[in-house]
Parts: sequence; C-alpha cells; structure tokens
Amino acid sequence: MIQLIVGALAGAATAPGLRAAATRYAVPAGAPLAGCGQCGRVSWWLPPTGRCPECAAWLGPPPLAVELAAVGAGVAVGAAAAWPVGPVLGWIALFAVVLAFVDAAVHRLPDALTLPLGLGTAALLALGGFDRPDVLLRCLAGAAALGLVYGALAMLGPMGLGDAKLALTLGALLAWYGWRTVFDGAFAGFLLAAGWGLLLLLTRRARASDPLPFGPCMLLGALLAVLATR
Repeated sequence: MIQLIVGALAGAATAPGLRAAATRYAVPAGAPLAGCGQCGRVSWWLPPTGRCPECAAWLGPPPLAVELAAVGAGVAVGAAAAWPVGPVLGWIALFAVVLAFVDAAVHRLPDALTLPLGLGTAALLALGGFDRPDVLLRCLAGAAALGLVYGALAMLGPMGLGDAKLALTLGALLAWYGWRTVFDGAFAGFLLAAGWGLLLLLTRRARASDPLPFGPCMLLGALLAVLATR
C-alpha cells in the first residue's frame, strides 16, 4: 500500500512538468517546440487547468487528463516496482505519459523523447543487471526482436519509425521479465489498438483510412504485461 501511495504522490508531483512537455512536443516533424498561441511563452510547467501561466490561455491536453494519467502511471509503477527494475519502470513511466499525449495529438513519437528514453533505459538496465549477464543478453535480444517487428511494419506502412524506436525500449524492458512477457506485451498492444480502432469506427469518430496513434497502445500493453508478470 505504501508503494502505491508513494507512486501516486510521485505522479502528482511530476504532472505539471509532464503536462508542459506534452504541450511543447505536440508539434509536426521539424517544427519548433510549441508555446502559447496567444503570448508565445514556452512553459516548463503547467497547472492542471491547462491554462498558460502568463496569459491564462487554454493550451495542451484537456484539464486534469495528464494529471490523472501521471497518477495512474505512478500507482502502476508502485504496484510493479521491485529492485532492481523499479527505477527503470519509473523512468519509462515519465516518458510514457508524455509520449502517449503527444502521439494522440499529432500522430508522432519524436526522437527528442524516444532517444533519451531508450538510452536511459539501457543504462538503468545495465546498472541493475550488471551481475546478471544472462538477463541483460535477453533484454538486448528482446529489444532487437520487437525493434525488427515494428521496423518491418514501419517499412510496410502501417507503423511509423517512432513506433519502432519505442519498441526497442519496450522490448528490453519486457525481456527483463522473460520471453512470455515480451509476447504478452506486444500482443496486448495490437489487441488494444484493434479495439480502439473499432470503437472509433463504430462511433464514427474516424474512418478506416485515418491513421491511428499506436504509441499509447504499445505503452499500455507493456504495462499490462508487466503487471500480469510480477
């Protein structure tokens, strides 16, 4: 219970920065970081209301959306955290909240987020598993396996390269728990995407030809697989 409370508090504490990051990076490829459309301020923190601290204009995700996601991610990390993989889960959770909102808004996972996420995950896994070379080798193989699958899908069209880069990180994390978790996480991601797409079609909020942001489904699928494995 203490871990869940600590996770929730940590999520709430980081939410202002995560909201600001989700707003800054929700831009088309090659565009500068987004600021307030009214006063031009680029914020590094934003209140739960989503209003600009300078001019009170609305910007970014809906009010409380990022905050609820951050608290939920914190609770999930608290539930799954165990040494030495706990810091890795926390690191990924911080980026996951931002990536999910950015992908939902502009259908892309920017390198400015996926690359530091991947490098930090690799460093933390190496630090936590320095005395378990067999596990680290499996993490490397898991990253390569998911990276190749999503890379091939990106070459064929239905995925983006950002999804393939995110898959490297998620493959390494899931492989820490075993190959079954890698499979479960990947399968859950595709299943969630299929369900989400079907729901959008049934509610006429999207057409079959519309792109579907896959990053949130990948992240949630990985989380569900980790929680099911622990």
